[in-house]
Amino acid sequence: MSTHEAELSKSVTPPAKQQKTSRKRIAGLFREIWKYRLSYLFISPFVIAFILFILLPVLAAFGLSFTDFNTIQFPKFIGWDNYEYIFSQDTLFLKHAIPNTIKFAVLVGPGGLILSFILAWLIAQIPDKIRLWFVLAIYAPSLTGGVVMQIIWQPLLSGDRIGYLNSFLLKLGIIDEPQLWVLDPAYLMNSMIIVTLWSSMGVGFLAMLAGILNVDETLYEAGRLDGIKSRLQEIWYITIPYMRPQMLFASVMAIVSAFKAGAIGEQLSQTKPTPEYAGHTLVNHIDDYGLVRFEMGYAAALSVVLLITIYIFNRLSWRLFGTKGE
Repeated sequence: MSTHEAELSKSVTPPAKQQKTSRKRIAGLFREIWKYRLSYLFISPFVIAFILFILLPVLAAFGLSFTDFNTIQFPKFIGWDNYEYIFSQDTLFLKHAIPNTIKFAVLVGPGGLILSFILAWLIAQIPDKIRLWFVLAIYAPSLTGGVVMQIIWQPLLSGDRIGYLNSFLLKLGIIDEPQLWVLDPAYLMNSMIIVTLWSSMGVGFLAMLAGILNVDETLYEAGRLDGIKSRLQEIWYITIPYMRPQMLFASVMAIVSAFKAGAIGEQLSQTKPTPEYAGHTLVNHIDDYGLVRFEMGYAAALSVVLLITIYIFNRLSWRLFGTKGE
C-alpha cells in the first residue's frame, strides 16, 4: 500500500466509529441539559409560548404565502405567483400601502425614539418624589390607547365646528371654516403621525429612563475634568454611549410599534378604507385581503413582506446602537 493510500485510510473514519462519536455527543448534550434542568424548566414557559405563538405562525405564514387559500378549500400550491402579483400588478400596494407605510414608519419610528429620549432625560432631572407621577402621566396613554382615542383624539380632531381643535382655531382666526382633520386626505397622515407619537411612550420610554438614571455620576465628573463644558456635550459623549443597550431596545420597539400602528388611520377616520387611501398602510392591506376578501395565501405573502421590511429596519438599528459583543 502506498503512503498516500495509508494516510487516506487513516483519515476516513469507519461508519461504526462515526455512529459511536455521534452517540457520545448526543449523550453529552443530554447530560448538560440534565445538569442545568432547573434553568431549562424556568425558561420552558417562554420557549413553549415562543414556539406556539411566534415561530409556528411565522412558518405557517411563510408556507401559505406560496398557496392560493380561501379558508374553505385546501390550500393550492401556486409557487411565486403571490409575490409576482405584489410587486408587479398590485397597484394599491405599490402606490399607497408601501409609500404610506414607509413614510409613517420613518417619521414615527425615529421621531418616537427621539421624543422618548428627550422626555426621559427631562424627567430624569426631576426630583425622585414627583418623578413617578410624570412617568405615569406619559406612560399611561400607551396602556389605554383605544379609550384615549375615543375620549380625546376623536373629539379633538372632529371635522365640525364643535371639534376642539376647529373651535380653538376658529376663535383665534387662524382658519375661516372647519377642517376635516381625519377625513381630508391632505391632513389624515399628519393626524396619524401626531396621535401615534403621543401614544408611543411605552416600554421604550421606560427603558430610556432607566438607562439615563443608571449612568454612573462619576463619568460626568470625569468628563468635566476632561473638558466637557455643557449638558449637551454630556448627553452626546457620555449619556448616549453609556446607554446603548437601552437605545437599541427602544429603537427596535419603536420600529415594530410604528409598523404595527399603521391601522390607526381607519380608527381616526372611522372609514374603511381611509379616504382616497391616504392612510392605507401595509397593515390595512393585509387586513383587507385576510379578513375581508379571505384570500389568506395572498395576505400571508403580504405578511412576509412586512416581516422582511421590519427585519431590515431592525438590522439598521443594530448597526447604529448594537456592539460586536451583542
